[in-house]
Amino acid sequence: MRSGPLVLLLVCVVAVLVIAPGLKVDQPGPVIAPSSAPGAMPMQDAAMRQAWLAGRATIARSADGHFYIDATVEGEPVHFLVDTGASIVALTGEDAQAAGLHWNPGEVMAIGRGANGTVYGVPVHLSKIAIDGFEAHDVDAAIVPEGLDVSLLGQSFLAKLRTVEITGDQLSLGE
Repeated sequence: MRSGPLVLLLVCVVAVLVIAPGLKVDQPGPVIAPSSAPGAMPMQDAAMRQAWLAGRATIARSADGHFYIDATVEGEPVHFLVDTGASIVALTGEDAQAAGLHWNPGEVMAIGRGANGTVYGVPVHLSKIAIDGFEAHDVDAAIVPEGLDVSLLGQSFLAKLRTVEITGDQLSLGE
């Protein structure tokens, strides 16, 4: 088992969430659209759902210092750590399998480089990621079969939002 990718990803998350409070990334316009997908996972609480439907969602930092959100990938539920420092969405092997994504060991390749060395995975293209009433299409991602404990919601999804802003212990996502 390679532990390098997990350590690298956690270092990126800590750097962005702890070192850069107040980080704000504005994109040129919304690309997230209302979802009509049946079975979209509910937001963690009603207040967050109302904020999201009004065009902005706020997520509280969890006790471990990270931000988490539930979504669906290809219609299947996935629990994500929001990682503004990750270039793409990274799925654990287990989450990828649950979403119907299959690969064989021969497809695993070097997909990036980090502080602890090479990150190994399988590049994939997701047709849809949905968060409650909103969805993003054509999202670049990678399956990381080993060394990743939780799937990461990276920039290949976050860049489709108009605003991603961290203020203190709150992460705001705006469409």
